[in-house]
Amino acid sequence: MGTVLQDTGYSVETLSGVLTSSRDFLRPLRWEGPGGDVNRRGMKKFQETVGFSAHILHKIKDILDDDPVFLECSCGKSYLTFALNRILRELYGVECTFYGVDISESLIGKCRGIAASLGFDNMSFTAGQTLGFNAPIGKKVDVVVALHACDSATDEAIARGIKLGARYIMVVPCCQNQLRGQIRSAQALHDLTDFGPLLYRFADLVTEALRAQVLRGAGYYVEFHEIVPPTVTPKNLVITARMMRSGKKKGMDGYRRLCNQLGVRSILEDFLPELFNGENG
Repeated sequence: MGTVLQDTGYSVETLSGVLTSSRDFLRPLRWEGPGGDVNRRGMKKFQETVGFSAHILHKIKDILDDDPVFLECSCGKSYLTFALNRILRELYGVECTFYGVDISESLIGKCRGIAASLGFDNMSFTAGQTLGFNAPIGKKVDVVVALHACDSATDEAIARGIKLGARYIMVVPCCQNQLRGQIRSAQALHDLTDFGPLLYRFADLVTEALRAQVLRGAGYYVEFHEIVPPTVTPKNLVITARMMRSGKKKGMDGYRRLCNQLGVRSILEDFLPELFNGENG
């Protein structure tokens, strides 16, 4: 039995079937294999995409009737939003608006071409910085997502989601390099950082904990989940943030305590100075 999305009845296998049922969908994404299934080269990315799509659809089921607006940050080839678009059309009968932003003009050009070939005229792609993205006048971004945006690009996605007042922010981090040097030089952690593999794993945990505390301080309820088994990818953790109904910001006390204990700071302080003004502990 497949992994069933609560309150939808759609399994991961069902979502996979929707995406693989048309060669016309697989071909422009270069996922098509000789038998019409997903090729071996694209299987890992396909599994990550389906797993993350399943998680997103479960979390946003309460706002699907509102035709939510999506923003994918550091979208790359936009596998995720192409998949979400097809699933929402085929299974839910919903046509949402999708925006993608990436610093690479060549990738954005490819995304535009793929969207045109698939007839997805509800998708728009912008070449530029995530932090500089603004939706057209009259459009409010409801869901911000990022799949394996490298290092501080994940922080940019979180910051932009907070600034846009997104109802949901869901990011699957990739490499967490930004804090590693800070942790290595922290006197309180000297005995831990003597061991490279432990330093890398600890830096990952600290990075995600700081991100979660910032989101919580900004008025979001935060959870962590796995989108796929670690055998598919060890980078399988998704940070899921849902704006609390009150919208009240809780402040950065939890973030500050963690920073003071470990002698570190997150780059999110630079991206969100308005959240930290007067919060210097």
